Amino acid sequence: MWEYEHSVETAASAGTVWRHWSDMAAWPRWNDGIESIEIDGPFAVGTTFTMTPPGDEPIRMRLTEVEPGKWFTDEMDAGDFVVRTVHRLEPADGGTRIVYRTEITGPAADEVGPQLGPAITADFPDVLAALVRLAEEG
Repeated sequence: MWEYEHSVETAASAGTVWRHWSDMAAWPRWNDGIESIEIDGPFAVGTTFTMTPPGDEPIRMRLTEVEPGKWFTDEMDAGDFVVRTVHRLEPADGGTRIVYRTEITGPAADEVGPQLGPAITADFPDVLAALVRLAEEG
């Protein structure tokens, strides 16, 4: 298994952050790692979506867990490995801690994880900084 976690704190409420998370169509406006996104349903367990990173091939994903206002998990299943990212909101002094945690599991995880994992998570600090800016604007 390969894993990585990054978190930031914001003065914004969990509800405000959640509003931006649950508006998947708007993700490309604040996440530079997404050129486009196509969503096949509501922000709920089982909904699939296709994200296209800038200059790369589309990636098919699925929401596997959603606890409104608290956390959600998205997953990309490649057969011999699975990339799972948990997006979590936690209370923090005067605001909210936003946590992104990625795990790569499965038979090929030990081989694929050290190469793919850092490529997936490299922009987490920038993505979370952009989300914080947006959330603190309202």
